[in-house]
Amino acid sequence: MNPYRQQAGGTVGPAAAATLTTAPNLDDPDAFYAALVAAHDGLADAASELLNARLVLILANHIGERGVLEEALKLAKASLSVPANGADPS
Repeated sequence: MNPYRQQAGGTVGPAAAATLTTAPNLDDPDAFYAALVAAHDGLADAASELLNARLVLILANHIGERGVLEEALKLAKASLSVPANGADPS
């Protein structure tokens, strides 16, 4: 693992161990949500799913910390209201 973070313009100092931020952290969450919904406007279901997948990969690349990403995956999966196998939970 590369101990240095890459940023536009070159490599910067050693990467500090990061943790997942779960407290509200968006400057304007309503505006972001509106932009996210607008990005999906007019897309077929398959294109919408592809947009979500690409957005996840772009943001994962931006985060860059495998531990943070794995923590986010676990949190997202645990928040699902249906079992992972798609069975009816009732």
